[in-house]
Amino acid sequence: MVLLIIVLVLFPLVLLTLLLPEHKRGNAVYYISRRAVDVGMFCWVMYHRNIYEAPHTEDRPSVFVFNHISYLDALIILKAVRRQRIRGLGKFEISKIPVFGYIYKSAVVMVKRDDATDRARSVSDLKAAISQNISIILAPEGTFNTTPNPLIKFYDGAFRIAIETQTPIRPLLFLDTFDRMNYNSMLSLTPGKSRVVYLEEVAVEGYTLDELPLLKQKVFEIMEAGLLKYKATWIGK
Repeated sequence: MVLLIIVLVLFPLVLLTLLLPEHKRGNAVYYISRRAVDVGMFCWVMYHRNIYEAPHTEDRPSVFVFNHISYLDALIILKAVRRQRIRGLGKFEISKIPVFGYIYKSAVVMVKRDDATDRARSVSDLKAAISQNISIILAPEGTFNTTPNPLIKFYDGAFRIAIETQTPIRPLLFLDTFDRMNYNSMLSLTPGKSRVVYLEEVAVEGYTLDELPLLKQKVFEIMEAGLLKYKATWIGK
């Protein structure tokens, strides 16, 4: 019920962003959405904390990558990255949801995953965002990890963009979204802690596209080790 109220309150505010120049609309939607998520998590008695294992520089763009384990991940992104402009990649199908779909597509780069031309266009849009000093955030697993393993196989997209734009990768660990809202149901929301860990930045200078698999494996191993260290609760289940 709280989520429905938030969406209904957000919608007219998002409509007001249509008065802004197109290049500023996404930033405005994120600003509004962050405040709405703050209110929602207060109502849900959910306590968020960012844990910095390494310093984070906010005055230049990053390619953020995170482990995808819950429907709640999309909201936690807004708690994890607060003072940087960001864009994510969004599934075209979600944009069809009444009201929420409009808000969603105003804040992300939409992609039809089964359309090669559209996938290429979405990558170009994300690279263009980086050129405007906007960070991007992607789930390299591509879908929910429904296995008992820390992670599932990574796709190339985030790492290709990082190499082609020479933008450093910042791995994030979402430790508690699995417990707060299980991927089996959007009705499984429970109160409690929410933690995001900022791992050490991975520089991409010197990497070529031929070395993309090495970079991808490096980031995978760093994130896997982090999830094991923090004893993520889905591991082994």
